[in-house]
Amino acid sequence: MTKEGPGSKRGNQDSEAAWGVVGYLVSGLVAWGGVGALADHFFGTSLFLPIGLALGAGLGMYLVWVRYGKA
Repeated sequence: MTKEGPGSKRGNQDSEAAWGVVGYLVSGLVAWGGVGALADHFFGTSLFLPIGLALGAGLGMYLVWVRYGKA
């Protein structure tokens, strides 16, 4: 009989999946928020940063759904 604990393969896979989700969400915000911040800087506006952050959050959630939601 095997006992699942913190060092088990299942626990390790869950931990890797959780960090993958965090990585997709944060990278979407950083990448598209950065694009929005650069666009705001070059155009002298304050509109593109929130748009970039919203787009990054949405695309990050979509990638999480595609990668982990169909299991």
